[in-house]
Amino acid sequence: MFEMPSGAEIQSIISTLRAGAGYFIPEIYLSALFMVLIILDLVLGHRKNRILASATIVGLLGSLFFVFQQHAIPDAEIFFGMYALDRFGIFFKYFFVLSGILSVVISMEDEELNRQESGIGEYYALIVAMVIGMMLMASSTDLAMMFLAMELVGLSAYVLTGYLKRQPRSSEAALKYLIYGAVSSGMLLYGFSLIYGMTAQTNITKISMELSSHGYDPLVMIFASLLVLAGLGYKMGAVPFHFWSPDVYEGAPTPVTAYLSVGSKAAGFAMLMRFFFVAVPHGKAGVEDMLNIDWLAILMIISAASMIYGNVVAIWQKNVKRLLAYSSIAHAGYLLLGIITMDKIGTQATLVYLSAYLLMNIGAFYVIVLISNKIGSENLEDYKGLGKKMPLAGAALTVFLVSLVGLPPTFGFIGKLMIFTALIGKGDLYMWLALIGIMTSVISLYYYMLIPLNMFLRESDRQDQQDVKLGMWSQVVTTVLMVATLYLGLFFQPIAEFAKYSASMFGAVLN
Repeated sequence: MFEMPSGAEIQSIISTLRAGAGYFIPEIYLSALFMVLIILDLVLGHRKNRILASATIVGLLGSLFFVFQQHAIPDAEIFFGMYALDRFGIFFKYFFVLSGILSVVISMEDEELNRQESGIGEYYALIVAMVIGMMLMASSTDLAMMFLAMELVGLSAYVLTGYLKRQPRSSEAALKYLIYGAVSSGMLLYGFSLIYGMTAQTNITKISMELSSHGYDPLVMIFASLLVLAGLGYKMGAVPFHFWSPDVYEGAPTPVTAYLSVGSKAAGFAMLMRFFFVAVPHGKAGVEDMLNIDWLAILMIISAASMIYGNVVAIWQKNVKRLLAYSSIAHAGYLLLGIITMDKIGTQATLVYLSAYLLMNIGAFYVIVLISNKIGSENLEDYKGLGKKMPLAGAALTVFLVSLVGLPPTFGFIGKLMIFTALIGKGDLYMWLALIGIMTSVISLYYYMLIPLNMFLRESDRQDQQDVKLGMWSQVVTTVLMVATLYLGLFFQPIAEFAKYSASMFGAVLN
């Protein structure tokens, strides 16, 4: 029978919540920003797109100050062990805020998006909501909080994907994303329920302790791990959980596609690392060791399949956004390589590669938006001759694509080099994965270079590409992103050190 808590118990709960709120300032600040944007949308008249976009950028920049202050706070679990403040979570808070800012910058340039008559306030508010949700995904240490955080990201993403509601392809993308997102969430929740049934715990640290001390049925644990992988797999865009991802990426507004391919993917990887590194036992004798081999073997298969499928299918794509969608599937495979190593070097490499992917993928989509504004097309054939008419855009896009391949002297090269180095260092068992990664990178060189080939070495048959000059703001942003991609390919040490610091929080959990 339910008993009302006593006054002392209620006071204890309130005190705990108050203490936890002090560690939760960036999230509280962003929640206030979300409400401010909704109010601004109501009180402003026409021509409010730029004002709302600027307010969003300024607000997100302000949140970086509160995230920076959290470096001085010792690692802690708050809200009854449901949420963690640690260096791993802080790394991803920076990542998600920066990805949100860059997605707003792209949105400001997208003429198709800005032609919408209403709803732009909700659009920017939902970007902030996604930032909050992704922060929660990266720092949640409780199964219930993990699920709720993922749903916050998912519900916001469904609306943003279908934002161009007068376009059938955008509505189709939103419906497909909703359907397979709902199925994936159900599978994740089912996996969590099995784990709760075995341990009677929802905190991932307590789950690990319970499984290690009292044992478990390995078949049930493998099944639960598979369900959790399926639930997170659609966020990561990895094979075979990539279902409808290319359709979603092609139909969604380009800024939303860029945001999903970077932010949502990183959130999925952050939750995957925290859950499997902490909750699932590994490196023990007996059934635990067998379990470790099994779920790592599953990740190996997923990684290899993602690299092969994503790169091979991308060869036949004629739409540039769809090409980058399949490329995103392949990059999920590369990122999984760093997780498979199950050590601090591999985790550090994964964080560095995510940082590189943020810069080069957002940069590529930004240039695609600029080109689409001028020629009204995302077709690869329509890129012919644009290199001469838009030399800066052509040069920048080439740099971003070279970085996505993983060639020097770009930031993407550093990311792939660190991941392959960590993988090869694990011994012969992992060598075949490194070989697949290298061979598929060579394949990617072919389809990525088709874009600059069309831009610089082929002549256009179209006669409607006269006014294709970029504005001053577009030139500045393009140059900054291009220079940053090249600069960090040479001077990457600060990022690598911060990634090493963030990865070290797992301590003895990793070898």
